[in-house]
Amino acid sequence: MSQTCPCGTGLDYNDCCGRFLDQGAYPQRADLLMRSRFTAYVRRNRTYLIKTWHPDTCPALTENDLNGTEWLTLEVITHHSGLKKATVEFKAWYQTPQGAQCHHERSLFKKVKNRWVYLNPIAE
Repeated sequence: MSQTCPCGTGLDYNDCCGRFLDQGAYPQRADLLMRSRFTAYVRRNRTYLIKTWHPDTCPALTENDLNGTEWLTLEVITHHSGLKKATVEFKAWYQTPQGAQCHHERSLFKKVKNRWVYLNPIAE
C-alpha cells in the first residue's frame, strides 16, 4: 500500500525517504538528508537518526527522546552546498497540547567518508 512521504515532497514514501530509511540508499545531497531525517523523526527511527548524525555532536539518543512529539510538516527554505559542507534552513511543525508549533533552524551538514551527516544548528 502506498503512502505519501512525510517530508513534504508529495512523493510516495518508498520512492522518497523510504529508500534511505528502509532500503539502504544514502542521500547524495544535504537537503535530501534533512528530509529523510525529518521522516525518521516522524517514524521514530532512532537507528537512522544516529547513523546520519556527526559522531562528534550526536547525543545519547534514546527511544524516550523520540516519544511524545507528533511531527506534522516540513518546509525546506534554502539549501546551500559546497564540496564538504552544506547548510539547510527549514521549518518543521509539530503538535503540542497548546496547538501546532514551529521549529525553525539553519543546520550545518558535513561530508564524512563521502556521506552527508548532520553536524549542528547554526547559531544566529
